Amino acid sequence: MNYADLVRVTLPETALEVAALVVLIVDLGFLRKAALKMRVAVAALLGVAGCGAALWMMQTLRPASLSFGEYGESPLLITFGYVQVAQIGILVLTALTLLLLIDSVFTRHVGEYVSVVLMAAAGGLLIAGAQDLLVIFVGLELLSLGLYILTAFAKSSGKSAEAAIKYYLYGGMSAAFLLFGFSYFYGLSGTTDLAGIQLAITQQGPSPLFYAAWVLVVAGLGFKIAAVPFHLWAPDTYEGAPAPAAAFIASVSKVASFALLITLSVNWLMVSVRGDVVTDSTEAFFRQCYGIWPQLATVLFLAAAASMIVGNLAALAQVSTRRLLAYSAIAHSGYILLGVAAYRPYTGQADVIQFMLDSDGPAIQSTNAVLYYVLTYGLTTIGAFGVVGVVERATGSDRLDSFLGLHKRNPLLAAVLLVLFLSLAGIPPLVGFWAKFNLFAAVLGVSAGPVPFALVALAVAFSAVSLYYYLQVLKRAYVMPAVDETPIKAHPVTLAVLVAIAAAVVVLGCFPALLQGWIQSFYPVP
Repeated sequence: MNYADLVRVTLPETALEVAALVVLIVDLGFLRKAALKMRVAVAALLGVAGCGAALWMMQTLRPASLSFGEYGESPLLITFGYVQVAQIGILVLTALTLLLLIDSVFTRHVGEYVSVVLMAAAGGLLIAGAQDLLVIFVGLELLSLGLYILTAFAKSSGKSAEAAIKYYLYGGMSAAFLLFGFSYFYGLSGTTDLAGIQLAITQQGPSPLFYAAWVLVVAGLGFKIAAVPFHLWAPDTYEGAPAPAAAFIASVSKVASFALLITLSVNWLMVSVRGDVVTDSTEAFFRQCYGIWPQLATVLFLAAAASMIVGNLAALAQVSTRRLLAYSAIAHSGYILLGVAAYRPYTGQADVIQFMLDSDGPAIQSTNAVLYYVLTYGLTTIGAFGVVGVVERATGSDRLDSFLGLHKRNPLLAAVLLVLFLSLAGIPPLVGFWAKFNLFAAVLGVSAGPVPFALVALAVAFSAVSLYYYLQVLKRAYVMPAVDETPIKAHPVTLAVLVAIAAAVVVLGCFPALLQGWIQSFYPVP
């Protein structure tokens, strides 16, 4: 590895960091005495421009991967296939959360806020493409530290400070679990490279310490995606953080974390194969690979089931819309974990070739279904927090009753809320329906046995339960009479972003092949 290659492969992350510095220089050096609205608009637009520059560099300038040394060694970072899809999603979602900042007044330190968002997004890009334990940990800490700061940015709010403290304490414990797990993997294999760890474990055979390390890693990453029982930070953080920050946490952090989970599942389910033939000498090796994964997947299946049950049942009792969205996020994490944990029994060489190398094979289908779900969920959640933020600024509360008569107070905002919440509930023909349909179909297509089938049935049942608490908000917006019929006004940029998100949810739902085809276009892996 040379430093020229390192610079080239990390150009998008570098663009975000440079944009963060530019935002600070412009805001503190040139706009210090300008009106707050002007500073917010300039900082947000500079941040969006930084995301655009990173996206352009990602598409045109950087190589496919960065290796440790000579050709043929395992990559340190990869930038193709599902990784590129996730990284593009991170940049787009970051830009949308920055645009929602334009109508916010929770802080005067807008330059610092946008800079932290961009640096956290850079951490998300690293996480999505990392193939080494050290890079993964650095990326996770860069993302996590940014999220802790963003949660505490509303300095006049006691809830914001409380949420940040809780988030930080839980985050510190999760980092300790993750680091312990990583240290055990290193001790068992003598390397921090994911593929190297896979190779060592399958050659030596899994030990009890290996499974203990996997449980520790799942605990650390379960915190990032708010999976039960590592979810306790989410309701307070979603409720106390500023609305744009909560939207960023609910979307960008989830995309990056699930991209990492895909990486881990791929590296422990199979080795990195180059070519199109699996020889007889590797037959026992692949059988061992497939023999390990069902035990590892069991941990994910348990977390998925617990998340679906706890998230949906707890959401039924909420009177705060933000907390409702937090428990909804926990439930959605459970759905997505089903796709990550899906596995197929080993049936021989031909099955290995189809599973691992075919761009239409079951492994790719499951990965694509997870990406489809997490990207559309992130988009919809940003819109939902955008609507909640507008209503909260107008009424001073995020309680369900704050939405009373919204269809009279702002018909366009109510229509956006209707589209987004029905999509989160999985109602056709919105994109949320196709996200769940594709994911559940992929799980049943890849996995075999009664456990995956039962979990998919449980997910379908709780999707019906989720419709009830989403309708509680919509009932107040459309059916119940308003206590105050004063019009609710939204900034034109905020309203345009929310309408665009709602339109995208409808269009992608009516034409699901658009997003599916775009994701599939990044395969086969070069």
